[in-house]
Amino acid sequence: MEMQLIHALRIPSGSCIAFVGAGGKTTALFQIARQYSGPVIVTATTHFGEWQTPLADQHIIASSPQDLEGLQFNGVTLVTGPSGQDRRTEGVSQGVLFWLRAKTKDLGIPLLIEADGSRQKPLKAPTAHEPAIPDFADHVIVLAGLSGLGKALTDETVHRPEIFASLSGLRIKDAITSEALLRVLLHPNGGLKNITPGTRRLVLLTQADTHELQSIGGNMSTALLGKFNSVSAGTLQPSDLHTFEPVAGVVLAAGESKRFGRPKQLLAWRGEPFIRVVAKTALDAGLFPVIVVMGSSADQVETALEGLPVKMVMNEDWQSGQGSSIRHGVQALPPETGSAVFLLADQPQIRSDVVRALAAHQAAGLYPIVAPLVLNERRANPVLFDRVTFPDLLKLEGDVGGRAIFDRHRVEYLPWHDDRLLLDVDKPDDYQRLVEDDTL
Repeated sequence: MEMQLIHALRIPSGSCIAFVGAGGKTTALFQIARQYSGPVIVTATTHFGEWQTPLADQHIIASSPQDLEGLQFNGVTLVTGPSGQDRRTEGVSQGVLFWLRAKTKDLGIPLLIEADGSRQKPLKAPTAHEPAIPDFADHVIVLAGLSGLGKALTDETVHRPEIFASLSGLRIKDAITSEALLRVLLHPNGGLKNITPGTRRLVLLTQADTHELQSIGGNMSTALLGKFNSVSAGTLQPSDLHTFEPVAGVVLAAGESKRFGRPKQLLAWRGEPFIRVVAKTALDAGLFPVIVVMGSSADQVETALEGLPVKMVMNEDWQSGQGSSIRHGVQALPPETGSAVFLLADQPQIRSDVVRALAAHQAAGLYPIVAPLVLNERRANPVLFDRVTFPDLLKLEGDVGGRAIFDRHRVEYLPWHDDRLLLDVDKPDDYQRLVEDDTL
């Protein structure tokens, strides 16, 4: 599935979005504007090129709110200040900007704001008065063009190279590295500058038109997600875009194992309790946070997890079935979580590579559900659930799992040639097979 920008960035209708940085702000802005089905208003708090105004359906020059009274907003409407001598329009006044925000809120339509200038360079660093982000923006998209990597730090590649050098630790004419770009994007006077606390912060790494640059963008996302809600990397073509968000792990370990006769979470495999092995797999796969839902034998489970950086959640209602454990796991997720992989405590043989593959597949499409498909097209565990499914997971009751909502959301299957995913330890014979088979 090709992923449009509006989907990759999870931007709802009626949002107020500010675009800053460099590497294709105007292109990204109008691409998003065209992906909305209704009217959209576009404006700028900085200079806007006259040659770019035809990207809108109509261009209105407004020096004051009175210039906008009685206008009909259809399609994509661009509102700017008057033109200057350099064929660039002025940014709109505060009065016009606040009028536009009030109007878009009243109509329930998006307001897209170009809030930074970059002279069409792939990279930039902000000067004292930049970026001009209004406090009421609920999304800020910070752009950076990865085509600038490997090139010399000069004004041919970077807008305001001296400031970029100061923030990055490079010298003028040094080759620009991904590490240096990260330092700029994560600096309070760089990519984080003038973003109001509570605003949703997104990074769009553009101009990644080779596999090498796409890989670099993916690697950068790990560091950026500490300060940003999501990172999208690729080109502005839908088929080339990947979105990276925090992927959590939820380990379901609350059951009594009544049929088995003793707590399966505490069975030994390769010298460690099942629950510790599964939690370590989730951590090794890069899931964060890893939440372990406990119930029966909670004290022993907690002891088995000692020293691991996991969050333990007690499900007092564990006897009602797996649905209550799933609810507790979802309720414990941080609000910035993009998706969560659910793992079972009785499957220690599951390896971290399949967990990483689920997360990587999710990055290419932000699918509602991603599940492995193994021998004879059989569904297997673990399963990844996107945040759009969380409301339905919170409604689960009784002894049902996440598959109860498969008919309500699109399920993307990931072919995986490993039948180990099909084994869970329901009976003593299953456990015997697990401990005796070195291939598992």
